[in-house]
Amino acid sequence: MRGTLQGLLISASVLVPVAAAATPCAEQIATIERRLESPGVKAVTGGTPTSTGSPKALAAPPPGRPSDPATVPQADHVAEARGLIATAREQDRAGNAQGCNDTMTRAKELIGALP
Repeated sequence: MRGTLQGLLISASVLVPVAAAATPCAEQIATIERRLESPGVKAVTGGTPTSTGSPKALAAPPPGRPSDPATVPQADHVAEARGLIATAREQDRAGNAQGCNDTMTRAKELIGALP
């Protein structure tokens, strides 16, 4: 019994730092990365859909055009946004929360209205 309890305590102490490492910006990065793997985004960028996309994503772009032409997703903008996401990840690791948030805002603007 004592060995089992010690094992549980050791396991719990190992998990605590991992949970504490999740920052708000890291959560944004993970959400947008899942979104960029959705079948609808792959249709925009010409990629092959994966099954790991966001559960809230549409399978295909909605019919018609967005009311704001600036929100139309474009493959080159999605590629540029992926680079910004990598930069945001580095900023987050360095503890630069404001820089990470600013970079993610720019990445989201580039991505536009994703299906």
